[in-house]
Amino acid sequence: MSSGPIETQIINILSSSLNLLSLKIINESSMHNVPEGSESHFKIVAVSDDFNNLSSIQRHKLIYKSLDHLMNKIHALSIHTFNEKEFKSNPIILDSPECANK
Repeated sequence: MSSGPIETQIINILSSSLNLLSLKIINESSMHNVPEGSESHFKIVAVSDDFNNLSSIQRHKLIYKSLDHLMNKIHALSIHTFNEKEFKSNPIILDSPECANK
């Protein structure tokens, strides 16, 4: 499945603003009550040593700051950030819950 324009922008922005070891962008819009093909709900799993010594909140702020101008096009964003050591010790990605309004 190919990436849509918003997903592509997320990939390009985060790839250029962080020293990423791994990046997964998952469009979870189909799990919600939105039109087919929507790009409104995303899960981001980013692995970067840029996250070393940053709290979870600081990591999320870094992602939000990078995506600043794009955030008005995104309804929901699930962010999972790891440094390399954290990801290697526990590379599990939690499944997102189904939308109650679907």
